[in-house]
Amino acid sequence: MQIGAPQAADFVIPSPSWIPFGGPAPPAAVFYYSRDRRGEHPRGHLARWSGVLQADAYGGYDALYQGGRSPGAIHQALCWAHGRRKVFELADIAQAAQRKARGKTAVISPIALEAVRRIDALFDIERAINGKPSAERLTVRQTQSTPLVAELEVWMREQRAKLSRHDPVAKALDYMLTRWPAFTRFLSDGRICLTNNAAERALRGIALGRKAWLFCGSDRGGERAARMFSLIVTAKMNDVDPQAWLADVLARIAEHPASKVDELLPWNWRRPSENLIQAA
Repeated sequence: MQIGAPQAADFVIPSPSWIPFGGPAPPAAVFYYSRDRRGEHPRGHLARWSGVLQADAYGGYDALYQGGRSPGAIHQALCWAHGRRKVFELADIAQAAQRKARGKTAVISPIALEAVRRIDALFDIERAINGKPSAERLTVRQTQSTPLVAELEVWMREQRAKLSRHDPVAKALDYMLTRWPAFTRFLSDGRICLTNNAAERALRGIALGRKAWLFCGSDRGGERAARMFSLIVTAKMNDVDPQAWLADVLARIAEHPASKVDELLPWNWRRPSENLIQAA
């Protein structure tokens, strides 16, 4: 999931191209561990937080969006990559050709194909403003994306009215149409991304290592791993080599003044050789 605080500052420090938006504060990632996917875990993790939560439509998050929540509201922002995937699977020409070659039924939906084309136009706009300050992203969205989204909604509702509720295309369209306010929240907030792909990429290492880690460790080990992933991914987000940073910090931290521990954070850290150059 991807989280944006309601008054969060943007960051403008040099950062990798996959960082969604830019501004004056450094980026950071926080990982939490839970042993299963029950909804009580995100409620516990975010109990003292309010802001914008971007994720898929997993039902375990629903309680977070209820009104009257303390300490404040959590606003839902859904991921267009998940929404696009629903129709892309019904418009995948290459997959249909493979099915046909295996002697299986291959059907390409023209409605799904057109939906993908229209959604891809929004992705093209986002690629051009990725990494820009949130105010600039918002301006571009209001002038370029908002008209396309309005046309897309009208078109999708017209096509949906022609389909039975059991049609696979109808189900794909319903996934977005029944949650339209959450899908379109990005149009009014430049900090919100079109997708939560940045968070998905940050989790890729966990997904790749899952089989190797099976039956290894404990809940406490999982919690420690979450802290380590928080440090490693935060370093990457600040364009810092995690291995070099951790090796240097672990070697220095025992004698480093506690009052100056902020100097060792990824966005403030300098290699020892850089410190020598500055001193010279």
